[in-house]
Amino acid sequence: VQLQASGGGLVQAGDSLRLSCTASGRAFSSYIMGWFRQAPEKEREFVVAITSDGSVTHYADSSKGRFTISRDNAKNMVYLQMNTLKPEDTAVYYCAAAKRILSSRSSVYDYWGQGTLVTVSS
Repeated sequence: VQLQASGGGLVQAGDSLRLSCTASGRAFSSYIMGWFRQAPEKEREFVVAITSDGSVTHYADSSKGRFTISRDNAKNMVYLQMNTLKPEDTAVYYCAAAKRILSSRSSVYDYWGQGTLVTVSS
């Protein structure tokens, strides 16, 4: 499966932004999907993941309560709604697909898209 993230941009603190991830290829609906992010000079970190049918989600503490993941298997899309953005949310955001388990570990994910940059100004 090929993934492409989009929707990033420059926003102010407190604003909202919705990221999209478009998947191509077969069997998108069988993949667990995740969002990760990488801030400048920092390691990539887990944001949130969702099971293949959308019934279960797992959020990092940093995103819980502000971010919402969703997916539309009919459209091969996964979304990340980000509200009340903070300067510390500034990062390149990546979507990723996993075949087997819902996890916060990046090593579990088999496919990665190129990132989309989110910049939050104070």
